[in-house]
Amino acid sequence: MLFGDRRFSRTARGPFPPRGQRPGAAGPKPSPRGGRAGPDREPPAPRLRRTAGGEERRRRPRRRPGRWAGRGRGARPPARPPPRLYLAAARITGSPRWRHGRRQHGAPAAAQAAAAAGARSLPGALPDRLPAQVVIRAQNGALLYRISPWARYVVRDEDKVNYDWVHWNPPQSYIHKNPSPKRLKSLRIYESHVGIASPEGKVASYKNFTYNVLPRIKDLGYNCVQLMAIMEHAYYASFGYQVTSFFAASSRYGTPDDLKEMIDVAHSMGITVLLDVVHSHASKNSEDGLNQFDGTDSCFFHSGYRGNHQLWDSRLFDYANWEVLRFLLSNLRMWIEDYRFDGFRFDGVTSMLYHHHGIGTGFSGDYNEYFGLHVDEDALCYLMLANHMINSLHPECITIAEDVSGMPALCRPVAEGGGGFDYRLAMAIPDKWIQIIKELKDEDWNMGNIVHTLTNRRYEEKYIAYAESHDQALVGDKTLAFRLMDAEMYTNMSVLMPLTPVIDRGIQLHKMIRLITHALGGESYLNFMGNEFGHPEWLDFPRIGNNESYHYARRQFNLTEDDLLRYKFLNAFDRDMNKLEERFGWLASPQAYVSEKHESNKVIAFERAGLIFIFNFHPYQSYVDYRVGIETPGKYKILLDSDAGEYGGHQRLDHNTEYFSEEYPHNYRPNSIMVYIPSRVALVLQNTDIPK
Repeated sequence: MLFGDRRFSRTARGPFPPRGQRPGAAGPKPSPRGGRAGPDREPPAPRLRRTAGGEERRRRPRRRPGRWAGRGRGARPPARPPPRLYLAAARITGSPRWRHGRRQHGAPAAAQAAAAAGARSLPGALPDRLPAQVVIRAQNGALLYRISPWARYVVRDEDKVNYDWVHWNPPQSYIHKNPSPKRLKSLRIYESHVGIASPEGKVASYKNFTYNVLPRIKDLGYNCVQLMAIMEHAYYASFGYQVTSFFAASSRYGTPDDLKEMIDVAHSMGITVLLDVVHSHASKNSEDGLNQFDGTDSCFFHSGYRGNHQLWDSRLFDYANWEVLRFLLSNLRMWIEDYRFDGFRFDGVTSMLYHHHGIGTGFSGDYNEYFGLHVDEDALCYLMLANHMINSLHPECITIAEDVSGMPALCRPVAEGGGGFDYRLAMAIPDKWIQIIKELKDEDWNMGNIVHTLTNRRYEEKYIAYAESHDQALVGDKTLAFRLMDAEMYTNMSVLMPLTPVIDRGIQLHKMIRLITHALGGESYLNFMGNEFGHPEWLDFPRIGNNESYHYARRQFNLTEDDLLRYKFLNAFDRDMNKLEERFGWLASPQAYVSEKHESNKVIAFERAGLIFIFNFHPYQSYVDYRVGIETPGKYKILLDSDAGEYGGHQRLDHNTEYFSEEYPHNYRPNSIMVYIPSRVALVLQNTDIPK
């Protein structure tokens, strides 16, 4: 922890117990003389001496070399001492806080006390569920009541505004039963928020996610869950991006053990679990956050203008500070080693990389945009250090960078001078789909521009492609389904109603956009929960502006289970698309070879992982005997057809049809096949002569 003069105890170990002790392990054995043996042993009574006047005074200790010894003549300690730290523990019964300045029973664990250089002795450990506070005497003499930066569990009563620290130390913590899955070659990520993962208008729980949502994710063919809003945040509507307690799993969904169980059950299903970690900034809250922890604005953060994000209204870490690095790095280790997370999606990396935080800045790819004085080298070094630590201690873990700038080598190993991330988000792709749908008629869609956006990525850096994420689902924006079908989603999604042109167009393009993004856009794929079936409502958390309503802070998974609604068609297509990738692994295959992007025909064709992908985006023109160039000769059959009846299509293709290749070069491929490709249809063909 950081205090007053910005010096830390070099013996601090953050949240981790001394070597040889793990959470739940028995503490040191009692000393024969009482108290506790080892570093937490009660100090002996002071030795006294009697003066000539009969007054008893403390005996002066033997002089030993101090911290300022050997520094040359005239060396002096700092002009002002750091503020003192005390523990204030309130009993469950509500008795007054312990007076500061005395040794107290029920003091924080040794790992907490060791970080406070100016603290009085704090022996012992807090009992489970005991409310506690850190009390700091600031440089001006004021007492500051704070939550420990390493607090594992903080709660808020309904009648309170601020969170309170409740020491989490159960007699028997949850024991993981299942090993973590092996590192995945193909990541199919289901971006999730525990609190909204229920059709009910309330804050859903870890338990609900464990038993109701994880089976759904498994059935849909996703092999990775990316959990948002887990790090404790006082403001629910911040979507978890205004963190107040970095070491605490959000108590609004349940206990830390509930989260551990959820991750353990996911592992039993072979699902990798990633944490959306926010180390790019922190909440401005002071009483239940890190801001002004010691009474100054420079404790964990830069002071002055540099320490504030002007758009996010949040505090910015000082990554050059040694103990800030220790705090953040130990935070990563805790989530991996205690909760068994399998990696992280680092939020706001663009903001970290540049002093301008990406505000009002466009990135064209020119290298001058990535190298210069505008780059925050301290933050870049922290990211490299974090990835190096994770890769060294837990090489099976995965790290993802949310970076819109395209910083070169961000996803190359640290040993090569890179940032060390495994993947980066292809953030230009959803923006492109929004622009196309919003600004262009279907007849004006540019096939070359679509292909360029989906394939424009740095060589040998892995990208996560997605058509839309949580950003597009938030109120004020629109999901692809809403942009395509809008108000008719409320009136014409029943199979008992005639299929209107708007709903027909929306359903067909929704499937095609997802498949081409999945197959062509990167080395991994991401989808935000509910978007796979075209969730009919936006996402808005309870706040003053909506009368604290939970109506839009939910996901209506029940819509896919109603056979009378067309949402089931989109859900089924998403499932079979993922299952097909699981069989053939195109995400882990080399980048696709695009043989055709025909502007007037609105046809795109490419090959990847031995499969042929054909897309006809034309709004009304179908093609009989359309020639498609291919590399490998053989007999081809349909594997996936977006026009199939189970996906809400028009069933214009016979799946028993066999397509035989010809030695007829086309589009720079040595062979070709002739196919029937209806309008607004996507096809995936497999060469059946090649065993798979």
